[in-house]
Amino acid sequence: MKKIAVFVLLIICTLLIGRSYFHINATKAQNGSLDKKVKSSAMLPLLKDGDMIFQSSISPQCKAVQLATHSPYSHCGLIFHEQGKPYVLEAVQPVTVTSLTDWIARGKNKHYVIKRLKEADKVLSAEVFAKMKGIGEGFLGKNYDATFEWSDSRIYCSELIWKIYKRGAGIEVGKLEKLKDFDLSSAEVKSKLKERYGNHIPLEETVISPASIFNSDLLITVASN
Repeated sequence: MKKIAVFVLLIICTLLIGRSYFHINATKAQNGSLDKKVKSSAMLPLLKDGDMIFQSSISPQCKAVQLATHSPYSHCGLIFHEQGKPYVLEAVQPVTVTSLTDWIARGKNKHYVIKRLKEADKVLSAEVFAKMKGIGEGFLGKNYDATFEWSDSRIYCSELIWKIYKRGAGIEVGKLEKLKDFDLSSAEVKSKLKERYGNHIPLEETVISPASIFNSDLLITVASN
């Protein structure tokens, strides 16, 4: 009986030790995950509503956009805050809101550049930005515009930013161009144009590119990793 009692006691101790070990490691893993989130948040720069963020996306059309615009940046979004947390309003499929950390993680090599309107504190008052935000909310859920048409029925990333600033603040960020103004000579660009338009390429279509907004004289760079 003593041997049986000792054996049972050993089993109970083993189970308790194992359970304690699992709890400690699970807590460490949870704390480690929280630490990573804290570090990730701490690495983000001090941002303001209305800031614009740029990245090289990993979408199928990314390379064609880069070649046509001679810029590494093929995607952009508008930053705003909700309850102190930064988000990005972006035109993907469909137009949506994405947390800033998720938006950055999705880009190529997690690289980003953040731009801000010069004298933004004077120009983008709370009232002006509220109007801009309302305009942006009106685009939520709209389909992504893969053919880059200058209408509100569908919308693409740089068009979203340009129209929000124009209609909400009366500011044109970036120079409007025609499709024919871009470099359409590379095989990748020709292939993408053929895929989207067939034999009827709308060369006179008004377009605003991420590169045009990025290079606007109205903006300053406030962060880059």
